[in-house]
Amino acid sequence: MPLLQSRLIGCAAARRALSNPSLHNSIRRPIIAQTTIATLSRRCYAIDLISIDDKWRTKWKESNGTVKPSDKLADKKDNHYVLPMFPYPSGTLHLGHLRVYSIADVVARYRSLKGDKVMLPMGWDAFGLPAENAAIERNVAPEKWTTSNMAKMKEQLELMNGSWDWNRELSTCDTSFYKHTQKLFLMLHERGLAYQAEAEVNWDPVDKTVLANEQVDSNGCSWRSGAKVEKRNLKQWFFRISEFREALLEELEALAKENAWPERVLAQQKNWLGKSTGASIKFPVLAMGHDIRAAIEVFTTRPDTLFGVQYVALAASHPTVVKLADSDPELQAFIDTIPGLPADSKVGYLLPHLRAINPLAYHEETPDATKVSLPVYVAPYVLGDYGEGAVMGVPGHDLRDNAFWKEHHYDAPVRQVLSASEDESTTAMENEPFVEHGVMTEHSGSFKGKHSVAAGEEIVKLLEKAELAESVEKWRLRDWLISRQRYWGTPIPIIHCGTCGPVPVPDEQLPVKLPDVDWAETHSGSPLESSPEFVNTTCPKCNSAARRDTDTMDTFVDSSWYYARFADPHNQDQPFSPEAGKTLPVDTYIGGIEHAILHLLYARFIFKFLASTELLPQYTEETYKSAEPFKRLITQGMVHGKTYIDPDSGRFLKPDEVDLTDPNKPKVVASRKSANIAYEKMSKSKYNGVDPSEFISKYGADATRAHILFQAPVGDILNWDEGKITGVTRWLQRLYDQITAIAAEPYTKKVSARDYLAAKHESLGSASAKELAQWDTEAAIWRDVQRTIASVTASYDEVYSLNTVVSDLMILTNTLADNIKASPVVKREAAQTLISMMAPITPAFAEECWALLRPSSPSIFESTNFPKVDTSLTELVRPRVQPCAVQINGRVRGVVDIPPPPAELAGDELRDWMVKEILQTEEGAARFSGGQYDLRAAKRAIAVKGGKTINFVLK
Repeated sequence: MPLLQSRLIGCAAARRALSNPSLHNSIRRPIIAQTTIATLSRRCYAIDLISIDDKWRTKWKESNGTVKPSDKLADKKDNHYVLPMFPYPSGTLHLGHLRVYSIADVVARYRSLKGDKVMLPMGWDAFGLPAENAAIERNVAPEKWTTSNMAKMKEQLELMNGSWDWNRELSTCDTSFYKHTQKLFLMLHERGLAYQAEAEVNWDPVDKTVLANEQVDSNGCSWRSGAKVEKRNLKQWFFRISEFREALLEELEALAKENAWPERVLAQQKNWLGKSTGASIKFPVLAMGHDIRAAIEVFTTRPDTLFGVQYVALAASHPTVVKLADSDPELQAFIDTIPGLPADSKVGYLLPHLRAINPLAYHEETPDATKVSLPVYVAPYVLGDYGEGAVMGVPGHDLRDNAFWKEHHYDAPVRQVLSASEDESTTAMENEPFVEHGVMTEHSGSFKGKHSVAAGEEIVKLLEKAELAESVEKWRLRDWLISRQRYWGTPIPIIHCGTCGPVPVPDEQLPVKLPDVDWAETHSGSPLESSPEFVNTTCPKCNSAARRDTDTMDTFVDSSWYYARFADPHNQDQPFSPEAGKTLPVDTYIGGIEHAILHLLYARFIFKFLASTELLPQYTEETYKSAEPFKRLITQGMVHGKTYIDPDSGRFLKPDEVDLTDPNKPKVVASRKSANIAYEKMSKSKYNGVDPSEFISKYGADATRAHILFQAPVGDILNWDEGKITGVTRWLQRLYDQITAIAAEPYTKKVSARDYLAAKHESLGSASAKELAQWDTEAAIWRDVQRTIASVTASYDEVYSLNTVVSDLMILTNTLADNIKASPVVKREAAQTLISMMAPITPAFAEECWALLRPSSPSIFESTNFPKVDTSLTELVRPRVQPCAVQINGRVRGVVDIPPPPAELAGDELRDWMVKEILQTEEGAARFSGGQYDLRAAKRAIAVKGGKTINFVLK
């Protein structure tokens, strides 16, 4: 028996095709799994999604893609710039990548179908320590390692059926890119926004590089290596981001409008900027009991609690502490232990012979308790880079101060100077500090009974007269430290001359290229220092012997502007042209919440700077600080993998240690006990990683895309479960069967479905029961198509609910299956609409279906637009009858089928109409026309849900 290789999937359609050679030959062949004619009558063919992917990827490549932005971009209003955060080329894409890039491609394809000229570029965040570490470990150049990884990951990306514009591909480690990163540095330097200064820095002893504050975690460890960070004083390069801090803070309000940016991201940025309005207060110091004409300055946002100060604490880097440590070995030994302490440590070192005086002690009406001199501690919980590096300890009204006080003065009472109300006793608050604003207590002297906010303002004014306080503004944000003592990054384009000082490298000498380095040797400090050919040069100003700067830039500098380079990636002379700059900002930016502070804050700063230059002419001197790089930010949730855990040891089990004969009841191979199941962040140590390439090769890219979008809302954590993809594959199979059957039906388009239904409605008055039944199926399809268009459009626009797009399309698929007796014109148009709505999610599958329904048309992405809701038939296609639950005094007494009530009816008219319709039914007449439930005796009626429920109120 020969093998049948037919494009037909539906059983009935396939049999018709076999019996009709001309029809069989006229329909182009789909890709299906092979089967024999003998089995044709028993089952339908299984669609080969993987082959369909391959086929259409080849066609797209031949035609240069499906989403085609113009080479010469039009005005911003005609474009939509979609950008997922570009990947670091580690060599392997993970499911998190698959999720974010699927979302980006869906948005891009949707906007393209809506008629926008879409830009969806892809590139590589290629500089960074991992490549350099790999070079040291493998004795291979970072460039070679990185380039190889990029090639592998590009292959993986292309398997995802994405519509990337590879003509715009860029890599931050390519000289054509980092030449302009260096130009950006020089532009900032010219404006005084890039400067060099001696500073105490965070030193990673493992990676041997400086870290920005943001790259040190809450435990004082490096974000990359995990090593305990050390403090060193080095000359470093900084970007003056602080000059833009007000704009960075103020524009968060604009980004909050219409939920353009997630609230979590805005909150984190606001907290990191850390604007605080308060007072700088001086605490005079006594040494050996004598006034030494010195004071410790403390910044506080709560001057109202000044009466409650019971100690003063200093950071280890405070100048007073540094000076005292020179002559106090015990103090120095304590300071040396601080890096190894946990972040929540309450240890402290009491400075001997040093006391502080509360500035209110000089006020006559201050209670005696406040006039007592205060102990001074060195405490790790005090931050040296915020405020003045000193805090006033108020155990009664601050949680950290309370914990520290109890650690060192367990038996000493805590002074409460505020209470929730004037009548409330402070005794109840002795165990926990009262941290809110309230009313001043008797411990506040003449301020007793005043509200704490007003009292705080008066206290500052009082101390200002004595020159012991002043109102000030403080920020947590510090200038951006960009120096890195590593190799694999953008070289800083500065030459150090003994005569001229730091001199910018002239534009014509850019880029300053990275030299070749012998990776068989390890290097301490900057590897660039080991290359005499790189280091030794001449001064551009005086031609004297000089040295190049041997630091490279933080890789966040690259990602702070790469989105702008995509607009003009081949420009050799400028980062991008002013004309290309008009396509900015990015319309939809997609990436993880973990970049809320670092990358996004730096990108906002750099874009505001660029907006002040001629590169972005759409901004003026008055508006450049309001410029934002990303109009809308979408943050997708993480992907968690299924882990199997030994119930006895709690150990994560390897794949070969779990018996999955019954996937719902996994067993530990060794003990035969049931393994515990949990979903955890994917990692090698938990044995729960998934290779998306393997998954795609098994199920196809389209099914994988639909599955990853369907399983959870975009912003939620996705618990990856391979077994659940069967729901998606069954749906695609079922839909393909329907499309094939519809395509095989004789059809000549003479009228649209709308005109067909409008004309048919006019003859319903004389229609037979069979014709009315067919009308019902056709009207049901039309109604559900319009409902789906409205719902799916809203979900695509909102992005975060893409999962409901898949569920809505599944529902519409069922509607088509339930109404197979509808006319070909209605079914075919509904099928085309369904396919065009699913095209952004399953592009290859949609192309295949489109080719069946419209064999002479080009790609679906070129021959149709995204459908719009058609309300012209709303009244005509209303259901002829619908179930109506009849309630009597709030309890359902029966369900009858009646027509939907006219929309204009209300009140008594609606009641009378519904009574009439209900009583005209057989069940209604039997149950509600007399006796206990006589509807005609109802005092009133309340109809809800469009007449699907009505409650009659009877006596």
